[in-house]
Amino acid sequence: MPEPTPLYGLMAEFETAEQLLAATRRAHAEGYRRMDAYSPFPVTGLADALGQGGRTIIPTLVLLAGLLGGAAGFLFADYVSAYAYPLNVGSRPLHSWPAFIPVAFETTILGAALAAVFSMLILNRLPEPYHPVFNVARFAEFASRDRFFLCLEAVDPKFSLETARRFLESTGPAHVAEVPR
Repeated sequence: MPEPTPLYGLMAEFETAEQLLAATRRAHAEGYRRMDAYSPFPVTGLADALGQGGRTIIPTLVLLAGLLGGAAGFLFADYVSAYAYPLNVGSRPLHSWPAFIPVAFETTILGAALAAVFSMLILNRLPEPYHPVFNVARFAEFASRDRFFLCLEAVDPKFSLETARRFLESTGPAHVAEVPR
């Protein structure tokens, strides 16, 4: 197994969102796949340029958790009403399903909401209290204000320090910096 490199990657700083988008599209066309872009506001088309515009599994997980939550709530209400604490009120049947609908509805919503939040956190690898890009002083200073950054990660199979630096410099950045781990 190869030794982990002390370098996380190379980061280019751009002054406009259009420059970042163009550089990201070029990087993807050149074959770079392990990269990330940072912007102070959402940039339309950036996820597609990064190659991340595909489908996600979150809607499927939310649907399955909602169905599971609804079924669990319904079965729990039925169990309590018919088996654990049967109470015959007005000669109604013990398995009176209309009475269980509010509980099933609420547990459906609860299951779906919890699945949405936790799958989003897990798939985005959050919380992440430390990230190497904050080791670059210009990133820490300008990323949330008015600059745009593209980071090519060193774990990319196509990454070579000299080649990646030449490539990033050819995209017209204001600054290119190494990102230490």
